[in-house]
Amino acid sequence: MQLNHLNLSVKDIPSTRALFETYFDFTCVDPKLNDTLSVLHGPDGFILVLMHQKMNEKGNHTYPDTFHIGFYLEDEAAVKATWERLKSGGIQLDQEPQIMRKTFGFYFTFDAIMIEITTPIKD
Repeated sequence: MQLNHLNLSVKDIPSTRALFETYFDFTCVDPKLNDTLSVLHGPDGFILVLMHQKMNEKGNHTYPDTFHIGFYLEDEAAVKATWERLKSGGIQLDQEPQIMRKTFGFYFTFDAIMIEITTPIKD
């Protein structure tokens, strides 16, 4: 069994969609772009759905403090290159890539979602 679908609740569909398309190679498959819902396909077939917070019928618009999504990259060079692309694209980054436990990477927050970019440290 493989996890292949995730729905994220966000405030700004167009900006969040652009982040995943520009920096993480997702492709939007919406027949008509809108500000309420967007379906993205990742390069490995993963399906990411972005849904506007107004769709939360019970009004819950926050994630737990430690909730995050992560991208495991092939090596430290790829982590550094992703950090540079994000930084040069104007994405707010509060930390540089660093050793964290047995990985090398960094975290940043975009539209209230913590995102981890990392790679396992090779012995």
